[in-house]
Amino acid sequence: MIEGKSLRSDLHHLDRALQAVQRALLTTCGGASALWMAPLPRLIAEVDEYLDDEEAPALTVERELHAQAERLLGPLPPSDGEFRARYDALRQANPALASAHAALQQVLAALPAYPMP
Repeated sequence: MIEGKSLRSDLHHLDRALQAVQRALLTTCGGASALWMAPLPRLIAEVDEYLDDEEAPALTVERELHAQAERLLGPLPPSDGEFRARYDALRQANPALASAHAALQQVLAALPAYPMP
């Protein structure tokens, strides 16, 4: 958990960082959303769903969303190989996307660790 913050606050930080990555990715691709990009908005929608829930999110939910983000965007082994390959190539070629990715990694590093399988 980000020091001095609640789980909901952690999820807000994650949501904003994921949305920044999505904006940078869309800008990199000229605003053209492609089918291969679909896992990222799905993850953002899942985070938003928990943020919209009236009840406070559970630590297990935060940990699972943390793991999902790392499986999608790194550094964990990819949950979607096609997405990760395209994303990594674009990230290496585009400074704005690389910057958004670095900011996301900082947010992820501040979240509670998830149990390793």
